[in-house]
Amino acid sequence: MFTKILIANRGEIACRVIATAKKMGIATVAVYSEADKEARHVQLADEAVLLGPAPSRESYLVADKIIEAAKKTGAQAIHPGYGFLSENEAFAKRVEEEGMAFIGPRHFSIAAMGDKIASKKLASEAKVNTIPGWNDAIESAERAVQIAKDIGYPVMIKASAGGGGKGLRVAYNDKEALEGFTACQNEARNSFGDDRIFIEKFVQEPRHIEIQVLGDAHGNVIYLNERECSIQRRHQKVIEEAPSPFISDATRKAMGEQAVALAKAVKYQSAGTVEFVVGKDQDFYFLEMNTRLQVEHPVTECITGLDLVELMIRVAAGEKLPLTQAEVKRDGWAIECRINAEDPFRNFLPSTGRLVRFAPPAQTMFQANTTELQGVRVDTGVQDGGEIPMFYDSMIAKLIVHGTDRLDAIHKMREALNGFVIRGISSSIPFQAALLAHPKFVAGDFNTGFIAEHYAHGFRAEDVPHSDPDFLVAMAAFVRRKSRERAAGLSGQLPGYGVKVGHGYAVIVLDAKGAHVQKAVHVDEVVGQIGSAVVTVDGKRYAITSGSRLNDICVSGTCNGQPFTVQIERGTPRNPLALVVQHNGTRIETMVVSPRMAELHALMPFKAPPDMSRYVLSPMPGLLVDIAVQPGQKVQAGERVAVIEAMKMENVLFAAADGVVAKVLASKGESLVVDQPIVEFG
Repeated sequence: MFTKILIANRGEIACRVIATAKKMGIATVAVYSEADKEARHVQLADEAVLLGPAPSRESYLVADKIIEAAKKTGAQAIHPGYGFLSENEAFAKRVEEEGMAFIGPRHFSIAAMGDKIASKKLASEAKVNTIPGWNDAIESAERAVQIAKDIGYPVMIKASAGGGGKGLRVAYNDKEALEGFTACQNEARNSFGDDRIFIEKFVQEPRHIEIQVLGDAHGNVIYLNERECSIQRRHQKVIEEAPSPFISDATRKAMGEQAVALAKAVKYQSAGTVEFVVGKDQDFYFLEMNTRLQVEHPVTECITGLDLVELMIRVAAGEKLPLTQAEVKRDGWAIECRINAEDPFRNFLPSTGRLVRFAPPAQTMFQANTTELQGVRVDTGVQDGGEIPMFYDSMIAKLIVHGTDRLDAIHKMREALNGFVIRGISSSIPFQAALLAHPKFVAGDFNTGFIAEHYAHGFRAEDVPHSDPDFLVAMAAFVRRKSRERAAGLSGQLPGYGVKVGHGYAVIVLDAKGAHVQKAVHVDEVVGQIGSAVVTVDGKRYAITSGSRLNDICVSGTCNGQPFTVQIERGTPRNPLALVVQHNGTRIETMVVSPRMAELHALMPFKAPPDMSRYVLSPMPGLLVDIAVQPGQKVQAGERVAVIEAMKMENVLFAAADGVVAKVLASKGESLVVDQPIVEFG
């Protein structure tokens, strides 16, 4: 067994590998860029080596620097994590040639599966179901249209070296095929340096289901059940679960056996994933093989009780697999939510900056520990006060729950999301809370088009209907009442001027225009019970008990005997008197006042925010890489104005209306903050 390994990655996956290495008594070496010098993975590792500047092409993607770091520190093996160099055949080969172990598959297996065209042919030879299509590189857009017509629309146009949603389009007619081919080719050339394109049949009502496989150097290969990854947005997974609520035992067995056959065909060693697209009649076809550890591996660890990182390390050290196919378990149900640094209310634009507060829910399951299950686990590479840099992926944490069945897992996940405090940046938590509450998701009735179908016009606050909105009002009144009780108990108050607690309150629920709805609320304390009160809202009774402190953001307790976790904060930039309540993805801004104050508030004039329609504003923090207009230029609606780069993605800003450019307020190469004006129209 190795005594020291280097982790050629960053963020949560680097922390994840370190956890298992520590359990196994193996020393760890972290590598980092200048942007990550204070990062959590650097602090957790036994040693750390600086690679270079923040951009990944100058740090995490420089194989020479990583191998030099491994040699200098005496590491015997390198774990690549996922992303970066994890599926780079040349890097794996180089590691082997330098006399170190690559904790992943052999370079020839990566090569065989890394090319989507070659992997399709190999899959066919291994008797794996493949989608009807044209698996040779297509030379022109006109030829692509002819092939698409022969296969029959709809078709999927894909780059051979694609990934992460880049170089992929679905075409329903000749025009879309022509345009899609050109767009995919350009994206693939720019992102991967390889512009080969192929076309295949687009499966109707498709599900994305993948099989986890595990092989060793002795020819043994097993499959560890499946993961359901159909909840995707723009080909990026949002929620994953294991097992799938859709496939039968017979389909699971058939898919697993085909995945094993493919892995054996390429002499696969280590953990890998064979991805399938599954049609509405459980017909399944091979998509691709990911020759690395997947982001969503924790859900498989929960239902099987196996530590996949440990098994990868043991296989890389030459050990045999410790279990047979018959010994693979499938216990309970696991769900994972990817918590991304993005603003769901601004079309999921990246959100970078400092984590003013980062307080995950209480964990009962932990990385590298497969004995403590049936609970909550958080995999993250960040910490309170840390920075979310603009140079890397937007994922800041993975929230994993394990329940007895699917409904239990959904309930646990909703409660865990309620208790996940992130401030300073926006996160995808409200969107995931909405997905988990959607009746079709709860019923297991979804496919890869679920988000596009149900949130076609983006995600808005009103897309998160709360099952009991008055509960949020009651919580605001409860917290305000408790703070008044505390204030009334302070000594030294002048006679006749002391704080009066009172029972009758008015809760004003504020909207963008200052006020929306007013609720009459009555609060009675429960004699002899500290932290308890009965709140009545519109005749509905809420008996609330909570042991949380008044300054806690997360307030937990019971309401009418049922447990809850709610996030409550005092004050907003617009209104220091507000109480903001969040629960199950719904957020309301309230003011809890006396009935007389509510009457006076209704008479107050509303100060409208300034009109910013004449400006093009930066929708996110990022780097301004291009300005496409200049002062005096006439611009039409929909015309390109600027390009901002953040989190490995380029975002093009367009003019919302016709106009003439009056001023250009930002310069190329400038780092922008959210809502910073870039261009002013006259």
